[in-house]
Amino acid sequence: MKLWNSILIAFSMFSAIPTPQTDWNERSMRFSLCAFPLVGVVVALCCRGWWQLCSLLALPAVLRGAGLCVLPVLITGGIHLDGYADTCDALASHTEPERRQEILKDPHLGAFAAIRLGVYFVLSFALWTAMEKANVVALLGLFGLSRSLSGLALLCFPLRKGSGLARRFAEAADQRPVRGILILQAVLFGALLCLGRAPIALAAALLVFLHYRQVCVKAFDGLSGDLAGWFLQRAELWMLGALVIGQYVEVLF
Repeated sequence: MKLWNSILIAFSMFSAIPTPQTDWNERSMRFSLCAFPLVGVVVALCCRGWWQLCSLLALPAVLRGAGLCVLPVLITGGIHLDGYADTCDALASHTEPERRQEILKDPHLGAFAAIRLGVYFVLSFALWTAMEKANVVALLGLFGLSRSLSGLALLCFPLRKGSGLARRFAEAADQRPVRGILILQAVLFGALLCLGRAPIALAAALLVFLHYRQVCVKAFDGLSGDLAGWFLQRAELWMLGALVIGQYVEVLF
């Protein structure tokens, strides 16, 4: 029952999928971060299902790409994109960490955030449209690894003061076992990328993860929920780009 509550909390927080109401307390949240990658599994399966439907109906690649571009946003409710936009605004300010933290708290959408969101969706749409095959194993690796690494960062990176729900999830987690489970999940999803003939995507995710820690420490004096969303969106875009590049390199050789 505790495990089920942890899964419900993860889906109610990190997705727009309707879930039964459950109490958010330390006991029920102990393993919620372990269930976070399950949201990625759902996203991956839905993307694969849309790909299959498009193939069945012989829909053009542009419609297939548009659906794959927006499906993750619809399933997650855009929670990670919100953090991505806020963090882009804060980083574009080129000011001290304290001022960047104030920008993160500002509910208004800045010009730089709007520009970055536009660029993000254009790139995502182009990459999904250019993809020639959607290997379900690679998709599971892509959407699962980003969330495993995101959860792991909450337990391993320094947290910024007043980091809200990010700190609540981190402090409620049963540190050692949850960290171990997330590492195992990251290894599993990384292995799936390799099995899906996309080791380049694994390398891309690890590079983004290393840069993520540097930004958290140097630019913001610690991790927050907005930064977690920024990392997840960047990791998925970079992995998607690596998948497409890998497919074209595969054709050449």
